[in-house]
Amino acid sequence: MKVTCHCGAVVLDVTLSDGMNTIRRCDCSFCVKRGAAAVTALRENVVIVQGADNLQLYQFGTNTARHHFCKTCGIYTHHNRRSNPAEVGINAACIQGMYLPDHDPIPWADGQNHPSDAKN
Repeated sequence: MKVTCHCGAVVLDVTLSDGMNTIRRCDCSFCVKRGAAAVTALRENVVIVQGADNLQLYQFGTNTARHHFCKTCGIYTHHNRRSNPAEVGINAACIQGMYLPDHDPIPWADGQNHPSDAKN
């Protein structure tokens, strides 16, 4: 499926792991402010077709997750997950033809209590 930022500078070709069944919102400090819902794809099933040079990287906290944004329009397109490095979270709203209200209520994932943040 085709995934694009708002301005169209970044285009991904993605095959989702389990269609829209993996849709989630995360309540970590970053995701809750971003407000995006993500779906899951395996890393090898995500191809940047256009605009790799137009992607901006944002990391915070453990610097494990890699959040990618279009540097022209600012839209978050995808992120490499800290919970499973083999997975990529795809901004569901960037999927061509997607209308998120059709998937309400979207479940929430507990990103505030992520195992990577646990203190030993």
